[in-house]
Amino acid sequence: MDYIKPNQLIEDVAQTGAYKTTLNISDILIKGILSGAFLGFATTLAFTATIETNLSIVGAIVFPVGFVLVLLLSLELVTGNFAMLPLARMRGLTSSKRMVYNFFWAFLGNLLGSILYGILFYIVATKLGHITQGAMIDKIITVAEGKTLAYKSLGGDGMIVVITKAILCNWMVTLGAFMAFISSSTIGKIAAMWLPVFLFFAQGFEHAVVNMFVIPTAIFMGADLTLGDWWLWNQIPVTIGNFIGGFIFTALALHLVNKKKVTKTEAIILNYPHLKDKEI
Repeated sequence: MDYIKPNQLIEDVAQTGAYKTTLNISDILIKGILSGAFLGFATTLAFTATIETNLSIVGAIVFPVGFVLVLLLSLELVTGNFAMLPLARMRGLTSSKRMVYNFFWAFLGNLLGSILYGILFYIVATKLGHITQGAMIDKIITVAEGKTLAYKSLGGDGMIVVITKAILCNWMVTLGAFMAFISSSTIGKIAAMWLPVFLFFAQGFEHAVVNMFVIPTAIFMGADLTLGDWWLWNQIPVTIGNFIGGFIFTALALHLVNKKKVTKTEAIILNYPHLKDKEI
């Protein structure tokens, strides 16, 4: 049986979260750039499936392929880290300073990767600006406006809505990140990750990294959006909501029901593996 029991799963996630806080800046950036680009690929795949079938549920079924690539390659996705690293912190495996350090560089890497893919996709979809209309262009612009101007039109209520949708989103996304540890087989990992990510995308919730691709790409394509619309009515509140959802509903909840004390010696070895064979 390749099923990993929840207690061991949570311990494995915590150790992985601790390891992520020891990575150097260049590693986090490169892994973050790849993650942002892969989710961009997955998003355009989902949009293509939706356009060709006229069924948004089909797009949601194929979208998790990008998330699977990120997790199987152990890349850096800031939204997943919003649960994995706080779990490591709560178990004494890392510090708050190193946790924030990873968040910052992973966020930046995800942003750079998403915009990079957005620029490359803009070149392809618009034939380097020679085409201004088309099913994919219209889809990206419509989605981006729904993620910004629709909330802006509601004022304060819109802000509550966008943050709530972001909380619901990352509750599922971080659950997907944790589910990657529930099996020792590749097929088992893929199946387990696929389910919660499908749930978030199918219901149109707000994911910070997906939006790093969709909204700036829509701006490249001529959407009537400003940088202020992007950041004030989506990127900032969505990032906050994603953190709340991942931390409270995944990391904290699963930590509380799967408690295991970690000794100081274990924490030191996890953060400084070169000391493993030495007396601490």
